[in-house]
Amino acid sequence: MRFPHLFSPFAIKGVTIPNRILSTGHDTDLGRHGLPSDGLIAYQKARAKGGVGLIIVQVVGVHETARYTSEVLMGTSDDAIPKFKALFEAIKAEGTRAFVQLFHPGRELLGRSNGIAQAACSASSSPAERFRIVPRELATDEIYDIIAGYGSTARRMAEAGADGVEIVASHGYLPVQFLSPKVNFRTDEFGGSDDNRLRFMREVSAAVRRATSDDFIIGTRISSNEYDIEGFQDDETLAVCRSLKDSFDYFNIIAGTSASASGAVHIAPPMTVGNAYLAPFAQKLKQAIGKPVFVAGRINQPHEAEAVIASGSADMCGMTRAMICDPLMPTKAREGRTDDIRACIACNQACIGHAQLGLSISCIQYPESGREMEFGTRPRTARPKRVLIIGGGPAGMKAASVAAEIGHAVQLWESAKRLGGQAQLAQLLPHRGEFGGIITNLSRELELAKVDIHFGKTATAEAIATEKPDAVILATGSEARLPRFERGEGIEIAHAHDVITGKVKTGKRVVVYDWLADWIGVGIAEKLATEGAAVQLAVNGVCPAISIQNYVRDAAIARLHRLGVTMTPFSRLYGAEARTVYLVHTAAQEAVVLEDVDTLVVCSPNRPRDDLVPAIRALGIPLHVIGDALAPRTAEEAVFEGLQAASRLH
Repeated sequence: MRFPHLFSPFAIKGVTIPNRILSTGHDTDLGRHGLPSDGLIAYQKARAKGGVGLIIVQVVGVHETARYTSEVLMGTSDDAIPKFKALFEAIKAEGTRAFVQLFHPGRELLGRSNGIAQAACSASSSPAERFRIVPRELATDEIYDIIAGYGSTARRMAEAGADGVEIVASHGYLPVQFLSPKVNFRTDEFGGSDDNRLRFMREVSAAVRRATSDDFIIGTRISSNEYDIEGFQDDETLAVCRSLKDSFDYFNIIAGTSASASGAVHIAPPMTVGNAYLAPFAQKLKQAIGKPVFVAGRINQPHEAEAVIASGSADMCGMTRAMICDPLMPTKAREGRTDDIRACIACNQACIGHAQLGLSISCIQYPESGREMEFGTRPRTARPKRVLIIGGGPAGMKAASVAAEIGHAVQLWESAKRLGGQAQLAQLLPHRGEFGGIITNLSRELELAKVDIHFGKTATAEAIATEKPDAVILATGSEARLPRFERGEGIEIAHAHDVITGKVKTGKRVVVYDWLADWIGVGIAEKLATEGAAVQLAVNGVCPAISIQNYVRDAAIARLHRLGVTMTPFSRLYGAEARTVYLVHTAAQEAVVLEDVDTLVVCSPNRPRDDLVPAIRALGIPLHVIGDALAPRTAEEAVFEGLQAASRLH
């Protein structure tokens, strides 16, 4: 076996987990009315069927004050038991073990009832800066009521068939609000001393134990480091875990806090963060407490997890996003088919990004995730067609592989000498190298599906007519264009694409005008600043990169700040001449003038390459236009529309 440590069983309190791969608790927005939906059951069943050893189901609220989003799962009534039972049975039927997270957010509360912001509660009335929440201080009897809620919710989960529960004390939620001397200013039995601040966690553990049984598994998830100057550091967390070692059967290590911009980045660390970066702390904790330790944090590939387990750093590895991207990752790894694994690129766009938008979870590379009810199976077609796909970017690649899997005869025409389209550019910017993995992964899917690929093939109406396909999928993407603005002499003007590819070298003083407010503008600004240019980033938005997932955005803004890049929001380009860039402040409608500029770099929307549409329609061939050829957007829409178009060919 290639990964002997990773695929060895792990026993904890009489429960044997078949391997060391863990799907950590994560929001899916697939709950409905506070209960697991059929969609959530299908989602988790797909991961269980894919071979994961343990699934820890997403947070379940233990008290009415714990409703931190509109679709949070709730365990406050016995009415919840049947639906959770169906979920746990679906998971365990595949040989996978099932735990569930017990949760109270405290002051980290976003939920609204009838459109009204809820009153948050916490250990003390300590404001939370990220969501601008001012909580009320919990009365002592309310604290004991919440503690009782942990116990009664655990009982319901045990009756429903869970193998264990995990108390969420990570990411700045209620338990750590009691633990933190920076948040908890109480002077009663729940504050004032280290021992009193530990009382909430100890009482929760005791309540859960009383409500279940001695052999029921009770763990906790805790952040090793909150990555904020006001938050817990490694040594403080280590001391807390030592004090609590007799209260829990295992400790699950993650990092970060929901309470601050710097800490929140580590809730789902983007590709700028190193792989398996929390393993050293996990190893230190395991040696200190002699209890099972689980760890997550950018463990994407089986060889990374194997190294963590083999070194004794942890007993289980959280590989959650790896299995959002490829539910079959464990099975493929066990069978030695590592080249077939669709590797996560940590873009955060459709996993945590969807959850933050109130949308069901998915993946830009594998849009079937979260949509198992619609796309979970790939039935063979009863009427094979000759399908021509024009364009080898992400949209065309996905459409081609899916259409071929279904049983159609597929040709993919790509005018360039390689596949990837706009993704080839994305991987060239700082800290975006992993984005090129989408090309590698989709290329492998094409190979496995045995798609007939023609490089250097330019599509024309005549060539299409000669081919006589039964259907055409047009995925020709988009092309760069500069927007309209007043231009004069005395300043170099370049499009972002030319700077990314190195076709244009800028001067020493650069303005990057960013209409898109996505990863391109911040990436170019970082690239040029790192190369020594004095950079001003003028963004047509309330802040740089406002269009992308906030952990990725905030990490990028932090890097630009450290590099000394000047960032100007609310900017619309008006004109440029004589080493001067003229902007309009979009809110104030007043002029903003930037002087002594050598080069203006423009990040502007592309134009769809849809010139073939009229000619194909004139031929009477059924046509599907997808991705940027339909409307310039992101890789997520491109890949999803490739899946959708191919699935509709039946």
